[in-house]
Amino acid sequence: MPEHTAAPAPVEPAKPEATDDFTTRRHATASGLRYTSTTGRMVLRREESTGGKAEGHRPKAEIFLVSYTADQAPTESPAAVNAKPRAKKHTDPVPAPLPNPRPVIFAFNGGPGSASVWLHMGLLGPRIVDSGDAGNMTPAPYGIIDNPETILEHADLVMIDPVNTGFSRVVDGGKDDEFHSFIEDRDLIAEVIRLWVTRNERWLSPKYLIGESYGTLRAVAVARRLYEAYGMAVNGLGLISTVLNMSTLDFAPGNDTPYALHLPTYAAIAHHHGRHGNRPLQEVVRDAEDYASGDYVLALHLGNRISKRKYDAAVKHLAELTTLSEAFIRRTDLRWDYMEFATELLREKGLMVGRIDGRFTGRPPRLQESHTWDDPSLRAIAGPYSAAINHYVRAELGYSSDLPYEVLTGRVQPWSYKTFEGVPVDVTRDLERLMVDLPHLRVHVDYGYHDGATPHFAAEYVWAHMNLGPEARTRLSHHYHAAGHMMYLNPACRSDQLSALAAFVAPAG
Repeated sequence: MPEHTAAPAPVEPAKPEATDDFTTRRHATASGLRYTSTTGRMVLRREESTGGKAEGHRPKAEIFLVSYTADQAPTESPAAVNAKPRAKKHTDPVPAPLPNPRPVIFAFNGGPGSASVWLHMGLLGPRIVDSGDAGNMTPAPYGIIDNPETILEHADLVMIDPVNTGFSRVVDGGKDDEFHSFIEDRDLIAEVIRLWVTRNERWLSPKYLIGESYGTLRAVAVARRLYEAYGMAVNGLGLISTVLNMSTLDFAPGNDTPYALHLPTYAAIAHHHGRHGNRPLQEVVRDAEDYASGDYVLALHLGNRISKRKYDAAVKHLAELTTLSEAFIRRTDLRWDYMEFATELLREKGLMVGRIDGRFTGRPPRLQESHTWDDPSLRAIAGPYSAAINHYVRAELGYSSDLPYEVLTGRVQPWSYKTFEGVPVDVTRDLERLMVDLPHLRVHVDYGYHDGATPHFAAEYVWAHMNLGPEARTRLSHHYHAAGHMMYLNPACRSDQLSALAAFVAPAG
């Protein structure tokens, strides 16, 4: 019989290497500034080796970016200059291209799990969503309008979506949760910035990082990483709705500090809903701040050692500041978290207030609810921003993808803080070091009085406890708004915010 030989196994075709995929379009702002948008996914790679033998650079993640750069007057490249006929000897020096003096901003939101859509289409970008504001939201299908005060008038802009937000993803075959942690996220965003700066020849341009919420913590960590790993110094940090030490927000057993730090926000939100009469907002907030940093702290720290007289006085004063009932305050033993406040303040009207923005109201899942993570403010703004970004990237920026644009996703959870095991998640030491290493580094801080997610008084507490000298403190600027976490939902606040940011990234002189 003839000898049979096994057919050779079919060779699997090699998977194509991930490649950068960008589209560019040219536009003009409302003022006539001409600029170029570049939209797509940047492939990040890792150096791999086995037994000391290099195996190349393998792709690890594809990060979605939208960058806006002002069009510059055309200049001849060194190659074009070299190609010209020369009357003299060919040793004439080639003029070096001048560095671009225009500042560049790298911006991201937080979460963790949030895309950059909020800052992109709510505040910084050349086009913003027509969402309306609390009490006057725009109905579906919403719209997109020119941003007459876009920061692009003063600086180039790069919007970054961390892994598994927006259109950013790990590569095929990668570990889906590899970058869902403080350190890995920090290093990845720093690598994105280094690559963009290098590829666009912007090492000699002023550089700024702007983050919101968890993005403020990320901004500080990334700035430290950029300087220590790559020697890249940033000129400024824009911190919007700030949290640098998460223990100030953690209503954990034995940690009384957050109860006091949230009190001025409770008072401000009660004021917005008409429960403080005609008193000015700032007056109500200051009264709450004074009590929160004095007698309230003492009452909390005394615990069950507090006298009946002092306890009764605390109940009465807290009821006056927050407009919550004395019965509720006694039932919670002077301590309640934000969502308990959110469901209690307007209970008699069958309403709860928002967490991201306490100006918003909505009907709770159950009228007897005492604690829920349902947030009427987030529900109100998710639709306009989702519709705007999904239309905008395709119709106006020319980038197409069948992936869902992840605006605010839970797929990054659980988020790992293993670096901080046994200690609070806190980047204040990083910022202290940066303020020393970079003696010209400036910090811009935006607060919303009605922000229940990152209360202004909690952030102020952190600044007050930072080890900064008098000179370093002059490099901090603080800006307060009668709005919530995304204070730019209020058009007047957005205008004030952009005016201050413009002075921050392009200071006179």
